[in-house]
Amino acid sequence: MRELTTFSIVEQVASHLREEILRGLWSGTIPGRGELAAELGMNTATVEAALRLLEEQGLLKGQGAGRKRKITLPENHSPPVLRVAILNYDPPELTEQWMNAMRQQLLDQGHSAFITGKSLTELGMDMRRVIRLVKGTPADAWVVCTASREVLEWFARQETPAFALFGGFRRLPIAATGPDKTPAVTEATRRLVALGHRRISFLCHRDIRLPQPVKPLRAFVDELEAAGISTGAFNLPDWEHGRENFGRVLDSLFDGPTPPTALILDEPYVYHAGASYLARRGLRVPEDVSMICADPDSTFTWCQPSIAHIAWDYRSVVRRVVRWVNNIAHGKDDRRQNLTKTEFVEGGTVGPAKR
Repeated sequence: MRELTTFSIVEQVASHLREEILRGLWSGTIPGRGELAAELGMNTATVEAALRLLEEQGLLKGQGAGRKRKITLPENHSPPVLRVAILNYDPPELTEQWMNAMRQQLLDQGHSAFITGKSLTELGMDMRRVIRLVKGTPADAWVVCTASREVLEWFARQETPAFALFGGFRRLPIAATGPDKTPAVTEATRRLVALGHRRISFLCHRDIRLPQPVKPLRAFVDELEAAGISTGAFNLPDWEHGRENFGRVLDSLFDGPTPPTALILDEPYVYHAGASYLARRGLRVPEDVSMICADPDSTFTWCQPSIAHIAWDYRSVVRRVVRWVNNIAHGKDDRRQNLTKTEFVEGGTVGPAKR
C-alpha cells in the first residue's frame, strides 16, 4: 500500500489557485492577497504563502511591492475554447453582414461559433420548439438574437450561459446589448410630424410589439399623442412575420380610406420590400409616402434618393459579444447589459406630407 499523502492548507490553497489560473479565471495578473483572502475566507498569511509557492513553481512572477503578481502560463498552455451557438432571428439567407462579422471574430478568437439550423422565425418563437432545438444542440454558450421576452426568460434560467442581442432583455439576469433606438425614434417621429405627417405606420416584428411595445415603440406613440394625433392599431399594425403577411398588412393600410403618408420599417430587407410594394402601386418616395428604416444597412449608400434611417455602430455590439464569450471562457459570471448610441439620419426618402 502506498503511503498516504497529506497536503498542508497552504498547498491546498495553492492547488486551488493554480487550477483557477490555468482555466483562465484571471488574465495578466492575479488579484492581491487581501482580495483573494476575502474571497476564499482565508487569512492573508495563508494566501500569501500560497502565492509564494506558485512563484516558486514558476506560475506567478512578483512585480515589486504593492503590485499584483504577473501570471506566467506554460508555453504549451492553450486558452479555453467554447462552442458558441448563435440562435438568429432570421433564417440564413436574411442574416445581416455584421452577424457574419461577429461569428468570424469569435472564430478568430479560437472559439467554435456556428449559427443553428433553425432561426427563431422558422421556429415560430414557439417555446417548445426552441427548447427542443437548444436541448439537441451541444453548446457551451448561446447568443440569442431578437428573442421574445418569454424565450429570454427561459434562457436566463438555464445553467448554460446565454447572451441576448436585442429583444426584451430589460431587467432580466442575462448579459445583453443592442442599440438604444428611443432617442432616434423620437427625433424621427418629431421630424415627420413637423413635415405635416399625421398618418404614420410603424411596421415591426410582433415580438417587440406584444405583449407590450418596447421602449422605442412607446416613444413613437407618445410623440404622436403629444402632437395631438389619435393613436391605435393603424400606427402599430399587427401582422405575422412573412412575405405574404407583409403584403397583406400593406394592402390593408393603403386600401383604406386614410392610407399612411409615412412608413417606418424595422429591418433593411423589410424596408426594401416596402419600397418595392409602393413602386408597384405607383406611389413615389417621398412625394407620396415618406419612408424611414429603423436600422442601418451597407446597401443604403447605393440608393438614390439617400435612405432615411436610424444609424448605430454594429462594431461596438460585436465587440461586446466577443468580450462576453471570452469572459465566460475564463470562468467569469458576466451578466452586464449595455446599449449602443444611435442617431436619426434624415435622407432623401423623407419629405412633406402630401395634401
